Amino acid sequence: MTDPNSSTERKSRAGNLADGVYQALRRAIIEQALAPGTKLPEDSVGESFGVSRTVVRSVLARLTVEGLVSQRPNKRAEVASPSLAEARGVFQVRRGLERTVIESLAGQLTPEQAGELRAHIAAEEQAHGRDGPESIRLSGDFHTLLASMTANELLIRYVQEVASRCSLILALYGRPHSSECSVNEHQAIIDALLRGDEATAVQLMDEHLMAVATRGLLDLKPARERDLKELLADYRGRLTAS
Repeated sequence: MTDPNSSTERKSRAGNLADGVYQALRRAIIEQALAPGTKLPEDSVGESFGVSRTVVRSVLARLTVEGLVSQRPNKRAEVASPSLAEARGVFQVRRGLERTVIESLAGQLTPEQAGELRAHIAAEEQAHGRDGPESIRLSGDFHTLLASMTANELLIRYVQEVASRCSLILALYGRPHSSECSVNEHQAIIDALLRGDEATAVQLMDEHLMAVATRGLLDLKPARERDLKELLADYRGRLTAS
């Protein structure tokens, strides 16, 4: 007779493993280790993380729903390459969503939330000039952290999705990340929220998002080509550590 507890534990382990691979692959895309258009064959991704193609297939399906991966019939999955029109649409939606976040939080932040935001700014300052991918991730995490403080689950999910898509768009069309400007802008937004100055906070956030899309100079130096397994090696290490 099959032990129902044993079956439940196996399903739980499989779910945790798939979620770990999802988080690692998603982070590789957001940190721009995997450039738009990078092919993601199930066997290579599976070997990179030591998981089955079934697990990889479920992970790629989740990332496709989020707009980070593109899958077409009879073709390998690849990191999505949104068009300029799609990119503009994503940023337009993001501006509206983040305005709602600001309107929800102005003058409403608890001392604990204020402390959490200050700690995040400190982490951004520490990463400045030291780790490009880490700086990119922390910059995006600032926006999802703010959204999480609204306790609006639907808003949180949508902000997380558009923030992830924007990281992908900047990898394709954007310019080198300037973390110093982002940190200063993030701090100004927090200050306005704590003062309860909704109008200023809304304006600062909108100006910040507009700057995100246009900041910096084009980087014309070609990056060294790297094998998919080599690119994902660091992310498998993080998966094992967790």
